[in-house]
Amino acid sequence: MEKIDARTLNQDAQYQIRRQVVKLRQKGMKYREIAEVVGISLNHAMKIYKQYERHGWEGISKGQRGRRPEEQKTLQSEQEATIRKEIQDKTPDQLKMPFALWTRKAVQELIRIKHGIKMPIRTVGEYLKRWGFTAQ
Repeated sequence: MEKIDARTLNQDAQYQIRRQVVKLRQKGMKYREIAEVVGISLNHAMKIYKQYERHGWEGISKGQRGRRPEEQKTLQSEQEATIRKEIQDKTPDQLKMPFALWTRKAVQELIRIKHGIKMPIRTVGEYLKRWGFTAQ
């Protein structure tokens, strides 16, 4: 059987593959046979069963994919709120900044001044997009 790339499958299909690996292993099949029957790599079959041995059915259950909402962000929620409020309520020249409009560069400078965080210009653009602002 040709191997499938399980990453392209939805979570339910991945879970069914993991359940199948465990059940076949419990019936006494060797990892190599399981990998052929299910269509995954030998290493993946072994990894699935080891996870099952350590944590039971919970260990192979469906999990959340991707990052969680507050994970790996440069600014914390409170910091985001203060920056958004500053952008909405004031202009850069009111804050004694050398900008006429809120550009990505101006917001980058505001973040550095208010929170001491040096943020790449691209990241500033991503924050502005997330907040619903269009950068100049």
